Amino acid sequence: MVVDIYAALRESHELQRSLCTRLLRAKAKDGHARRDALYALRVELDAHASAEERFLYAVILLDDMGLKSSRHALAEHHEIEEDVETLQKTDPKGVAWRENAKTLTRRVRHHLKEEEGKFFQVSGKILGPRQKLTLARRYSKDYARIKKKLTTS
Repeated sequence: MVVDIYAALRESHELQRSLCTRLLRAKAKDGHARRDALYALRVELDAHASAEERFLYAVILLDDMGLKSSRHALAEHHEIEEDVETLQKTDPKGVAWRENAKTLTRRVRHHLKEEEGKFFQVSGKILGPRQKLTLARRYSKDYARIKKKLTTS
């Protein structure tokens, strides 16, 4: 089934939401479950962001109408990366872990909502129908490649 770039991105967004819920539900007494949940979320976020930045943001950055929203989305990706790094350095059985997980989850959910509500609207006016399909194929291929690389290294 051929999907456009937005359907491909939404699929990953739903997985990210689910992984955020898993992260928050992991109990303090089970440090392994917390680490596993964080690992799964980190892999998903990294693969998604890398492919999305290459095959959507880069294209939209080239258009004056998309410059501001692309920069904003890139900045949010960077903030999320920093939140992941902070959580990775936090003791999974410690008190601070839950607060850091909440911060990361809030930021991810905010970014996804804003991207689906605003960025998709702006970029949808910039991209043509064929371009949306081509970008979806490129994004999906790169996303799968990166995800495989992250889980096998």
